[in-house]
Amino acid sequence: MAGMLRRFVPLFDRVLVQKAEVVTKTASGIFIPEKSQAKVLTGKVVAVGEGLRTESGSVVAPAVSVGDEVLLPEFGGTKVTLEEKDYFLFRDSDILAKMKSE
Repeated sequence: MAGMLRRFVPLFDRVLVQKAEVVTKTASGIFIPEKSQAKVLTGKVVAVGEGLRTESGSVVAPAVSVGDEVLLPEFGGTKVTLEEKDYFLFRDSDILAKMKSE
């Protein structure tokens, strides 16, 4: 991570996610038609804001951290292009689940 991506800091409870790439070819080399490709609903957290402030002024930390693999909603998120790559900005509460490493 260099340049713009390193300097990008989401505000409040926002989370910057890089979606996983779509599988377009099987292990044996057969190309999968675009209609048959599954939607990508997982991604890796790239940057996290400091958290949401309550009315009393305390900060509620986000449930995810940089490097976590997360399950995303089918729709939503704001597309952000940094260093010619597409990322998506979600609220912490929009993220459906966090994948645990085994």
